[in-house]
Amino acid sequence: MNLDPEVLRREIKEYIIEELNLEDITPDDIENDAPLFVEGLGLDSIDALELVVIMERYYGVKIPNEEVGRKVLQSINTMVDYIIEEKGQ
Repeated sequence: MNLDPEVLRREIKEYIIEELNLEDITPDDIENDAPLFVEGLGLDSIDALELVVIMERYYGVKIPNEEVGRKVLQSINTMVDYIIEEKGQ
């Protein structure tokens, strides 16, 4: 698995667009530090579950509870940081 942050950012954006069926959005439209929920992409709680599945399916990283999930799923950068932290051990 490539743990290069730039590669991970691009991959995650592509997975989010594909898995959440976000039409008319490209990876370049998603800012790395933009909030994923409410403002930013405007995702909701159902989308949060999909993000957890993406993390597990594609990166083998589990989000153990809601508190961790809230921190990890804030932005593309927080997701990338968590994957690198978990996989880099």
